[in-house]
Amino acid sequence: MRSAEAAPANAPAPTISRANAAALLLPYLSQHKARIAVALTCLLMAKVANVSVPIVLKWVVDRMSVEKAMLAVPIALLVAYGLARLSVTLFTELREFFFAKVTQRTVRRIALETFEHLHRLSLRFHLARQTGGLTRDIERGTRGISSLISYLLFSILPTLIELALVASILAWNYDWTFVTITLVTLVGYIIYTISVTEWRTAFRKEMNELDSKANSKAIDSLINYETVKYFGNERFEADRYDKSLQKWERAAVRSQTSLSLLNLGQSLFIAAGASLVMWRAIDGVITGKMTVGDLVLVNAFLIQLYAPLNFLGVIYREIRQSFTDMARMFGLMNEHQEVADRSNASVLGAAAPVAGEVVFENVRFAYEPDRIILQGVDFHVPAGQTFAVVGPSGGGKSTLARLLFRFYDVTSGVIRVDGKDVRDYTQSSLRAAIGIVPQDTVLFNDTLEFNLRYGFTKATDEQLNAVIRAARLDQFIEKLPQGLQTPVGERGLKLSGGEKQRVAIARALLKNPAILVFDEATSALDSESEKAIQAEIRAVSTDRTTLIIAHRLSTIVDADCILVMDAGRIVERGTHGELLAAQGLYARLWAIQAENAG
Repeated sequence: MRSAEAAPANAPAPTISRANAAALLLPYLSQHKARIAVALTCLLMAKVANVSVPIVLKWVVDRMSVEKAMLAVPIALLVAYGLARLSVTLFTELREFFFAKVTQRTVRRIALETFEHLHRLSLRFHLARQTGGLTRDIERGTRGISSLISYLLFSILPTLIELALVASILAWNYDWTFVTITLVTLVGYIIYTISVTEWRTAFRKEMNELDSKANSKAIDSLINYETVKYFGNERFEADRYDKSLQKWERAAVRSQTSLSLLNLGQSLFIAAGASLVMWRAIDGVITGKMTVGDLVLVNAFLIQLYAPLNFLGVIYREIRQSFTDMARMFGLMNEHQEVADRSNASVLGAAAPVAGEVVFENVRFAYEPDRIILQGVDFHVPAGQTFAVVGPSGGGKSTLARLLFRFYDVTSGVIRVDGKDVRDYTQSSLRAAIGIVPQDTVLFNDTLEFNLRYGFTKATDEQLNAVIRAARLDQFIEKLPQGLQTPVGERGLKLSGGEKQRVAIARALLKNPAILVFDEATSALDSESEKAIQAEIRAVSTDRTTLIIAHRLSTIVDADCILVMDAGRIVERGTHGELLAAQGLYARLWAIQAENAG
């Protein structure tokens, strides 16, 4: 069924609280305790070395004299100064060296788990959301984790350590005013930064949401390139995209102007605090309580301490945004898995080869409560037989295949394979036993061989060539300059509809399933090709249970049984001859198609 049968496409993306996101992140980091401990030790050593640089510089200045400067400064102090500066860089790089694997491995694992979880979610979830928005959520989430770890451990924590060291040195060596001014400045700076950043976060959030919407529109338009061209709607698509960009632009401008206000206020705090501290230091030198070296020391401390604060607003905003992005991605991971394996689910085919018997018992199903699709469907397909399902559009034919494959679970009733409820099997084993050739074949943007082998990635060349011949693809491939290495383009747009369906048929045959489902599998083929493919379908269906969903009645006249569906019910069943003799809906459809063919 089409996406209209699912939830609205603009359903809000899932999210969780920032606190829960942080709690979910910790187990991933805890697996690298040794590396984290070494990295934090290097961080502490780097900060100690950084604070020691101004101290050594003070000693150098105090030992200098105008007449005999070089003689007054011991070589040991110069060496100590150089080693202190080198140690800062050395321990900083060692910290990065030991922690790099922690960050990247964590990002990799979470991204992979999110990707795997998205594949486990039902078709309803994916029809309700735009792929472009989901990929942006994953992209931002992984980037947010990396940024969060980097900012917290390598910006906030080092600054706090350095602040503690500097405050201790000032309090120990000088009067209380130095520490008081420094701490008051820092507290005021932090309160102002957090307050303004909280206020402007709404602008950043709106900007990101509008960016995702604009990106989704662009991807959707480019994927449907042919449709845009068919109707000459390039200008319409550009205008639609630009409307989204205009909204994003307004939000981006508000975000940027509020950032300027934040930066201005931060500069005022730093300038005032630095001026007051330097005034106290100069007064100390004048009164003889401090040396010139002390003045240099205090100035160097201020530069080292206040320099990181210039980025505190950005860091706080990025940390907050990283939490939001991370929470959004973890929200995807916590998204309810509508179709899940039962705890005691068995593996289909583990105890005995799959026979392929299929039974629908009083199956009812609705995509939405107010839109019932199937209303009490009953039929039994014995193993190895071929059943066809026909009827007017919208009667629920394709829904049968989706329920059999467990894209959805039935609302009521039961579907059995080999005598057992399909919900009692693991999804992977059930789907391994079923091969589907859909009406709308979508291919990966890769080579022809990649798309063919997708049915069974470990297939041998002999197996691949066999299904290529069975699907009548061999002559087509021989004419291609690149043969099997021919790129098929985005969604297979470089191939014709018939060529794509042949690829889909070959891919399903390569899977070698016990149950085959053909959902309008030959609708895009010409009459000659269709007859050839139908012959192959009959051949490969000999030892398999086959369900053929068809619109052209001429393609299913040889079926063991034909089910006629209308408005979610089976209204007729029987062989081709029996249904014609009944003079019911099937006979009317046959007469209409025969008249159109003539």
